[in-house]
Order: sequence, then structure tokens, then C-alpha cells
Amino acid sequence: MTVSTAIARLNAADPDFARHLDHLLSWESVSDDAVNQRVLDIIKAVRERGDAALVEFTQRFDGVQATSIDDLILDRERLELALTRITPVQRQALEKAADRVRIYHERQKQDSWQYTEADGTVLGQKVTPLDRAGLYVPGGKASYPSSVLMNAIPAKVAGVAEVVMVVPTPRGEVNELVLAAACIAGVDRVFTVGGAQAVAALAYGTESVPQVDKIVGPGNIYVATAKRHVFGQVGIDMIAGPSEILVVCDGQTDPDWIAMDLFSQAEHDEDAQAILVSPDAAFLDRVAASIDKLLPTMERAQIIQKSVNGRGALIQVEDMQQAMDVANRIAPEHLELSVADPQAWLPHIRHAGAIFMGRHTSEALGDYCAGPNHVLPTSGTARFSSPLGVYDFQKRSSIIFCSEQGASELGQTASVLARGESLTAHARSAEYRILTQQKGN
Repeated sequence: MTVSTAIARLNAADPDFARHLDHLLSWESVSDDAVNQRVLDIIKAVRERGDAALVEFTQRFDGVQATSIDDLILDRERLELALTRITPVQRQALEKAADRVRIYHERQKQDSWQYTEADGTVLGQKVTPLDRAGLYVPGGKASYPSSVLMNAIPAKVAGVAEVVMVVPTPRGEVNELVLAAACIAGVDRVFTVGGAQAVAALAYGTESVPQVDKIVGPGNIYVATAKRHVFGQVGIDMIAGPSEILVVCDGQTDPDWIAMDLFSQAEHDEDAQAILVSPDAAFLDRVAASIDKLLPTMERAQIIQKSVNGRGALIQVEDMQQAMDVANRIAPEHLELSVADPQAWLPHIRHAGAIFMGRHTSEALGDYCAGPNHVLPTSGTARFSSPLGVYDFQKRSSIIFCSEQGASELGQTASVLARGESLTAHARSAEYRILTQQKGN
């Protein structure tokens, strides 16, 4: 079948550029009322009927002939078996990627700290890992062993005692690479359950599935909707939108490279977004030609075509400074600075999930094995959000110890402020601890 693109061309000099860009970036969740109600019904059923509901929904939605929850549990021995079922090359790649991810995230670990003031008052912060984390992993055709590494390893580095993974196995299809990744990453328990029912089980617990403190990992609209509903009962990483890539190029990179970088995110799904920004109009033409040349060679050509035609764009800007302004306006999940001196432009970037520096640094390296996490903020949320990391699996508790003298000094300040707020009990609680000599002064 013939495939071709009609990728949008925008120019930052056009009076309507801002409006066109806003329209291009707009993305609404397809979580309509029907999806929302189904998810609520599923959550209610799991809360009320536990394992029995999980078995029933897995039979109905995934076509798995399970008779009890025992049929949906994979033990550590089964994960180790998966390591023997993948090829040596695959195992080596998983282990190398895992090592790099672990080394990078080790640098994110935060330690507890304290300091002592002159009067003996001690202030500080106690950093504690979560007790248990839940990892959702898509199953079937959308199987991502790399996501297992990216979600489970930071949790283990943070010191999380137990990582519980849920992964659907449609029609009984088990992805050995996913299980091998789980083994390498240190996942403790695996349940072959997916969808909103898996999220509900992790959030509330069942007879067999332990309740977790936080749920991380990507999923379809039912999973995303369920995560939104259980937030508060448990923590969640984010409600992620479609994948995005923004490439800023000075016009000197091979246009085939840039076209393929755009494809690397467009092939995820039809709603993914791939945008190129450059001050060189002739270069944009060359990339457009590369897109048309390379698209028919792609295995997922039709998905790429719909993504590029529906949400992609080639944007011409006046200069590299304006390119930086556009990049910050978009706040992309992935930003490639495919320029001669990326370090010089790095200070100009304020909003991006991950920044890929230079012509040779493809976004794909970050997805799999560079080391930094590939779970990144989407839909402009890089303005206020960060990549998944060790810090997402740790809690921070404030430490306050007052010496007698310190309590007396602080009590006087607290008393004034509390009475100013008409909170008399607060004031008197602090005043009881003011030393008699100071009371009389």
C-alpha cells in the first residue's frame, strides 16, 4: 500500500503562528463518560470481590483461561526461567542497559540530613523509601522490557523493599523479554493481570495482590483513567499523554537522520507528535523529502503516516534563539539539540523532559540504554514535572528537636503569630514551654 505524508509547515513569522501552534499541541484524553463509568465499575468490583473479580475480568478482557488467581501469579523461578529462553544477545543487551540505568540512578539517591543550632535545636530531614511499589507493564503487542528496567530499577535503588509487577498476557501470550527484564531489575512478584482491574488491585489490595504505596508505568486509556481515580489512595507517577519529540536543528545534520528521529516517536501510535524546528527553510525541504523517501520502508508506516500528518510539523524560525523560544513554549517530552555546539544552547532551555545533545545523540538511545530514565513528562507538563527517578520512590520527613532554650525562644515567636491567627490553643501550647525568666522579661 502506498504511504505518503502531508506534514504541516509552520513559520514563526506568520501572524497566526501562535494560534496554529496551540492547535497543533492541543491533545484531549479520549476518556469519555463511558470509559470513566466502566473503570469505576471495575474498581468497585475489585474492591468488593478481590481475586475473584481479577480472574473474571482477565478471562473476559484478555481471553485467558484462568480458573483461580494461582493461574495469574508468576514466581521468581519463572522469571529466572525467562532469562534462559531469550537469546544470549538479548540477555547481554538487557544486562548492559540495566547496569547503565542503575549507575545513573545511584547518583540520584538522597541521604537524610540534620544540623544543630547554637541553642541545641536540631532540624533536619529523614529520607525513607516506600515500602512497596506497583509497576504496570503493557502486554501483548505493546510489550516494553525497557519500561520494566526504567520503572523497577529506580525503585530498587531507592531502597523499596518490594516491587510488584502487573502485566496482561492477552490470549495467554507471555513476553519472555519482559519477564527477563523483570528478573534483571529485581522485581519481586508478578501478576499476569492488566487494565483498570490491575490498577485497582494494586491500589486497594486483594487476597493475593498486596496493596502498594505508589503505582508507576504506562498503559492504555483504561489504565490511565484508573490511575487518576485511585490517586490519593496511592501515589502515581503521572497521567501520560502520547509520546513527543521536538528536534531543533541548525540545518547541518543529515536529513535522513532527522527524519528517522521523528519517526522514532511517531511509530508509537497515531497520536504521537514529532516536530522539527529550524531556521533553514531549505533544510526543512530536505527533511520533508527524506520523510517521503523513508516512510515506505518502515514496518509501522501507516501509524507513522497518521501521526506525522495529524500532529507533526516542520517549523521555520528566524534564528536559533527563536528556536529556543519555540522549544520552551512546547516544553517537549524529548528534545534533540541537533546543532554544532549544543552546550552553548543548553542554558536557554528551561522546559524539557530529556535533552539529547548533539548530532549523534538520537532519542532512541535514551529510550533503551543511555542511563537516564525514559519515563518523562508529556503534553507540556515538563514546565513543572521531572523524569521518573529515585526521588519518586522516597519520602521525606521533617525532623524538629527543640532544646529547652530553643523551645523557649521559638515559643515566643509562635505565640505572637498564633494569637494573630486567633488560634489560642496553638499559642498556649507554645507558651507553656517559654522559660519563666523570659516570660518576665
